[in-house]
Amino acid sequence: MKKDIHPAYFDATITCACGNVIKTRSTVKDIKVEVCSACHSFFTGQQKLVDVAGRVEKFQRKYGKKSTPSAVAAPKKKSEKAK
Repeated sequence: MKKDIHPAYFDATITCACGNVIKTRSTVKDIKVEVCSACHSFFTGQQKLVDVAGRVEKFQRKYGKKSTPSAVAAPKKKSEKAK
């Protein structure tokens, strides 16, 4: 390996917002993350919905089921006259 071209490699501490601390090695000493394997729903098996500024409600209003039954139109009948 060439000298003086590689970054310094430290013992790193990864700190999650949930309080979990992971020790590893990296070029950065301290890393702060919002989600880790201890609190991510994929690893825990629990679904946790994070709603930022009502985005879920906005999506449901835009694409949710229509409350009125008239939203589904009945198919038109063919005209009785044949041309």
